[in-house]
Amino acid sequence: MYALKNKVQLIGNLGNAPEVRNTESGKKLVRFSIATNEQYKNAKGERVTETQWHNVIAWGKVADIAERFLLKGTEVAIEGKLVNRNYTDKEGNKKYVTEIQITELLLLSKATTGMVA
Repeated sequence: MYALKNKVQLIGNLGNAPEVRNTESGKKLVRFSIATNEQYKNAKGERVTETQWHNVIAWGKVADIAERFLLKGTEVAIEGKLVNRNYTDKEGNKKYVTEIQITELLLLSKATTGMVA
């Protein structure tokens, strides 16, 4: 049960192309966001779609795969854990960020946005 304490699984579509960075120590970091949609009927019987955006980070081999295969619009299944961090911006304001650090990545579709036929 220990592995279930901080585990996230999502299926969604990339909202942007992955942003690739290399740290000073040579490690690759990839960031992107995915959107998940939930549909339900409201009190009037109308179908409502709610979209949630999730910030995602990947390191190492998973980052290599993300850089190579992911495009804006790609549908993916991810698994990882929630990571909280904070930093101080240029204006001196403290910022708090929650991200999903992924350990597993599964491509469910190929993106068509931005692809040349």
